[in-house]
Amino acid sequence: MTNTTPESQSGNEPSRLHIDTDWKAQAQAEKERLSQKEKEREKERPRSGGPDDLPPSDFKSLVGVLASQALMSLGGYADPATGRAVVDLGGAKFVIDLMEVLEQKTKGNLSSEEAEELKSVIGQLQSRFVQITGMVARQMAAKAGSESAGAGPLGGADPGAASGAGPRIVQP
Repeated sequence: MTNTTPESQSGNEPSRLHIDTDWKAQAQAEKERLSQKEKEREKERPRSGGPDDLPPSDFKSLVGVLASQALMSLGGYADPATGRAVVDLGGAKFVIDLMEVLEQKTKGNLSSEEAEELKSVIGQLQSRFVQITGMVARQMAAKAGSESAGAGPLGGADPGAASGAGPRIVQP
C-alpha cells in the first residue's frame, strides 16, 4: 500500500513518500502461525513427570503428606522390599501428634474448610491408631501365651522383643 501526500513539506511539489503497512499484517500473521505451531508441539510432547506435574504447595497438600506418613506407619502400605505391611506405632503416634500441634498452632488462621479437613483427618488417624494398637496387643498376648507354654527360651521371653524398637506387627 502506498500513501502519498499532495504536497511536500515545502508545500510546492508532490511527495514521493512510500509507506508500506502490509509488513505489519504479515508479521502479525507469522507470529500467530508460529504460536499455533508451538501449541501443537506442546500437545504432542509427552509429560515428563517434571515439577509442573506436582500438586500445589498448599495446606491441603501438607495435611495429605502428613496423613500418608501416618498411614504408612500404621501398616497402610506394603514394604517394597518384602511386600509385607510393617506397623510402626511410635512413628504413627509422632506424626499424629505433629498434626495436632499443627492444628493448635494454626487455629484461627485456617479457612473453615481447611480446619474441618485437618480435624477430620486427625480423628480418622487416631481411630485407626487405636484399632492397630488393639491388634498389636492381641497379637503380643497370643504370642506370649504360646511362649509361656515352654515354646520360648527361659520362660517364653522373645530375644527379639528386647531390642527396644517398640511394638511392631508384620502382616503377611
